[in-house]
Amino acid sequence: MKAVIVCASVSHGNTRRVADSMAEVLGARVVAPEQADPAELAAADLTGFGSGVFYQRLHPRLTGFVKALPAGRGRAFVFATSGFPEVAPAPFTRPLVRLLEGKGYEVAGRFTCRARDTLLPFKLIGGIHKQRPDAGDLAAARAFAARLRDGHAPAS
Repeated sequence: MKAVIVCASVSHGNTRRVADSMAEVLGARVVAPEQADPAELAAADLTGFGSGVFYQRLHPRLTGFVKALPAGRGRAFVFATSGFPEVAPAPFTRPLVRLLEGKGYEVAGRFTCRARDTLLPFKLIGGIHKQRPDAGDLAAARAFAARLRDGHAPAS
């Protein structure tokens, strides 16, 4: 299986650690949106798209990259790290999932986990979830990737 993961990780490297854990299982290359080659993504069997969450939104570098992608086909997944959990009424991954589906991708799953958050006001106390993603989060990311690799629909 050929897999590529497009990852915008900007604050503490949290999202990159999750992407690297998934990449180990998938044998994937991890690239920043600016380094991603649309032709390589089109040739991939599975493409991951992930970033940290900023004010309940995925990073604009990632969403801007996806908006600029040509229509295509393929399997994709979305992942995110955040100081707060994703809430059902307005999940922060939903806009990217819909954008990818509008481009013709089949979104096979999404993964989120907690991560260190130092945006205001948390910066004043040194941040929250300082030890996350932890070993359990990275193991969950690898298990998610294994289900994708093996063709099973991961729990969203």
